[in-house]
Amino acid sequence: MRNPKICVIGAGIVGLTTATQLQIQIPNAQVTVIADKFLSSTTSDGAAGIFRPGTSFAGPNKNITRKWLEDSYSFYLNEIKRFSSKVAKEIGIEKKKVCMMSTKSKESLRNPYLEDLLDDYHFLTEEEVKERFGFVSRGGSIVKRSLKSFEELAEDFDLVFNCSGLGAENLCEDHSMIPVRGQVYKVYAPWIKEALYLDSDTYIIPGVDGTVTLGGTRQFESTRDEIDKHDSAGIWERCTQVENSLKDAKILREWVGFRPYRPYVRVEKEIMKFPNGKSIKIVHNYGHGGYGVTSAPGTSLHAVSLGLEFIGNFKKSKL
Repeated sequence: MRNPKICVIGAGIVGLTTATQLQIQIPNAQVTVIADKFLSSTTSDGAAGIFRPGTSFAGPNKNITRKWLEDSYSFYLNEIKRFSSKVAKEIGIEKKKVCMMSTKSKESLRNPYLEDLLDDYHFLTEEEVKERFGFVSRGGSIVKRSLKSFEELAEDFDLVFNCSGLGAENLCEDHSMIPVRGQVYKVYAPWIKEALYLDSDTYIIPGVDGTVTLGGTRQFESTRDEIDKHDSAGIWERCTQVENSLKDAKILREWVGFRPYRPYVRVEKEIMKFPNGKSIKIVHNYGHGGYGVTSAPGTSLHAVSLGLEFIGNFKKSKL
C-alpha cells in the first residue's frame, strides 16, 4: 500500500494531533480530517490548555496510562526546545509555575503521575506558602461533514482514526460516553503569572497574551450549552476570593463546553464489517474527558502505532 488513504474523524486536539502524527510517521499517506465542528466550535478551543493529568485520568491499565503521559510531556518539552522561547510562547507552549491548594488535606494533592514526570514537584515550604502545525501544506485535507456511520467511509479510505469525542456515543454506540459540562470565564489579566488549582473545581490558569481562564464547573450528564448565571456568580466569587486583583480584570467572554468523559480512554484497533460485505479498519482514540490537551500527544502516538500494525510499517522518507 504505497499511498494509503487515511481518514481522521474529529478536529479537536486529539484528532488534529493524530492527523499530524500520521503525516510524520507515514509521510506518503493521504490524510483527510472529517469533522462537523472546527476551531472555536470545539471543546478543545475553549479549554485552559494545561498539562495537568488528574488522578481520574485513566487508560486500560496504569502502565499504558503512564506511557501516554510520558510521551505527551516529552512532546511538549521537545516543542519548547525546538523553537525559541519567544516563538514557542507565540504558538501557545510555555512552561509556567502551577500551585495546587486544598482545604482538605496535604495528601489529597498527591499525584503519582506528576511526581514521576516533573523535575520540580513538591509540597510548598512554609516560606513559599507566603509553531502551529502545517497540516494542509503537507498535503492534508480538511472536510466539514457529519457522519452517521463508519460505513460511509469504507470505499474511500484504507484506515480510519476515530477521534470523535462525544460523537462516539452515536457513531460507536458507546453508551459509556458522558458529557461533563464545563463553564469558564476568559479574562485579560496579564499580571497573573502562576496557575492555581483549588478544591471544588476552582482554578485560575494564565495562557498566552495575558488571557486567563477562570473556572469552573464539572457537571456530569448536563447538556445545557447556555451560560448559567448562577455558575458565573460562583466562579467569579471563588476566583476573586483567592486572587482579589482579578476583580479589576477585563472580562473577554464566558464559555461553555462539554468534556468527552469515559471511565477509561479508548485507544484500540478494530475491523468493522457491514451487512453489504464491506469492512473498514478503525483505530479508536477518544474518551479523554478534561485531559485532551494533557494526553493527546501520547494517545495519538499509541493510536498511530496501532494503525501501522494494520497497514504495515512505512519507512519514513525525508520531507
